[in-house]
Amino acid sequence: MEIIVLLILLATGYFFGQLAEKKHFKSIIKREKAHLHFPVVTMRTPPAITQHELNAELVAGNAVISIDFFKKFVASLKMLFGGRVTQYESLLDRARREALLRMKEQAALKNAFVVMNARVETASISKNSKRRNSVGAIEVLAYGTAISLGKKIQR
Repeated sequence: MEIIVLLILLATGYFFGQLAEKKHFKSIIKREKAHLHFPVVTMRTPPAITQHELNAELVAGNAVISIDFFKKFVASLKMLFGGRVTQYESLLDRARREALLRMKEQAALKNAFVVMNARVETASISKNSKRRNSVGAIEVLAYGTAISLGKKIQR
């Protein structure tokens, strides 16, 4: 009976996890296309613009994405034998892209034309703090300096 419950949970986790992941990736791709023109760079110095003052403001985007039961089960098996854990790679990719998109969206609301000195931080959120290798979710924080044009300089 316990094996049947486990198999049902695995099948349910697989089906709904795949469905949610595909839906999220479609949303990310659509929003990335809309913000394709918006540059995010790691350079520290803004471009030299002499006609306008430049305004700088901190912007950030945060995303927390959880792993579904099926992927967690398969990842646990892969950790026993070693090698790439593609389930977590997909999770990190989604969280990173979502955080960057949220940062770009916040910068666009501030009429910025570029985000400078962009950085990305990650953290693992464990469901059970006593188990070191247990990952329940991944948090990604993207932050940078949004640069927008200020008032025109009179000469």
